[in-house]
Amino acid sequence: MMTPFDAAQAASRVMQRCDALAQISETPGQLTRVYLSPQHLQANALVAGWMQQAGMRTWQDAVGNIFGRYEGIEAGGQALLLGSHLDTVRDAGRYDGMLGVLAAIEVVDGLNRANLRGRQAIEIVGFADEEGTRFNIALLGSRGLTGSWPQAWLACEDAQGISVAQALEQAGLDAAQIATAQRPVGDFSAYLELHIEQGPVLEDADLALGVVTAINGARRLSCRFTGEAGHAGTVPMRHRRDALTAAAEWIQIIEQATIEAGPEMVTTVGTLQCEPGAVNVIPGAVGLTLDIRSPHDDKREALLNHLLDEATRIARQRRLEFRHDIFYTIAATPCDMPLREELADAVHTVQGKVLSLPSGAGHDAIAIAERWPSAMLFVRCYKGISHHPAESVACSDVAQALRALSLAVGRLIHAA
Repeated sequence: MMTPFDAAQAASRVMQRCDALAQISETPGQLTRVYLSPQHLQANALVAGWMQQAGMRTWQDAVGNIFGRYEGIEAGGQALLLGSHLDTVRDAGRYDGMLGVLAAIEVVDGLNRANLRGRQAIEIVGFADEEGTRFNIALLGSRGLTGSWPQAWLACEDAQGISVAQALEQAGLDAAQIATAQRPVGDFSAYLELHIEQGPVLEDADLALGVVTAINGARRLSCRFTGEAGHAGTVPMRHRRDALTAAAEWIQIIEQATIEAGPEMVTTVGTLQCEPGAVNVIPGAVGLTLDIRSPHDDKREALLNHLLDEATRIARQRRLEFRHDIFYTIAATPCDMPLREELADAVHTVQGKVLSLPSGAGHDAIAIAERWPSAMLFVRCYKGISHHPAESVACSDVAQALRALSLAVGRLIHAA
């Protein structure tokens, strides 16, 4: 069921509200809004006002998430949860996170203007911290909702030495009440998140919308080739134990093997340090990092094992030592298939074609999917640019997204 609103007009309002939220920043001329800052609380208040205009009851929970609820035919029943996050990275774009919250408000506003209610209620959440910019802890808001906040998080400090517990107090919240942010499983039937793609796939396909298959799982490794430093002019080539040439050979293998593994697999060697790092010294040791991601954990592990075997082979052939340490792991988060199909039907109705794609970036849906069926709708963004002031979406694409989201939401709340 399509909510009877003017999608173009609603999209224009979403764009204007994204602009308004972008003005709430701790850094003049840039968009930076971090967890529990005065700007975070100011954004919550502004979004709460828009929720109320759309006919919603609003509140802020114990970890700083802002909520709005639009009741169903019978008050107090189960709800469909919609939303995204309101925090940003430093010097951010204005659509990452915010677009999903504001689009959800427009869907509810369309229902409210038509005086329509479903068998289920709708709740919208503006998550307090997805990015982890302030405390280097991601998904603080959504993990409050799921009740998966480690107690140790309270002691984590920001760059000014302020702990999470102190920041909660400064924001008028109570660390002792964090557990009250957890919602019972029965409160929600499902979660839908609309988000900019943050990549170029939709733009390359000339499509406004895509349905997410899964959020990539990842491993991050610190790796090291150790050989022997030596004089750049006196050690013959056949006698060298050059750690950098070994690393270079491995990096080429990483790239080629990843391409051969398929388009959904990505690897990145993001840092490289040569020791001793002098122009006239053969590198005796090289440290490098490897980030490997895929929507399929088994395929990611198979590629990773192959790459580590290759690194060991290269080291052996060159009379070097290779070591690695896995310092970060997160499993892939598959999107719920029935919800994916619901979104795909809606996207096909408004766009005529459905493109399914994985998400290479993390989202609040990672945490929410641990407790509720979850799915995501991607919106094309200019050149795939994100986490940057040049982040941009077209108003016409937002209108398409609103049509599709409205269709899916209408079907879900009336089918309950």
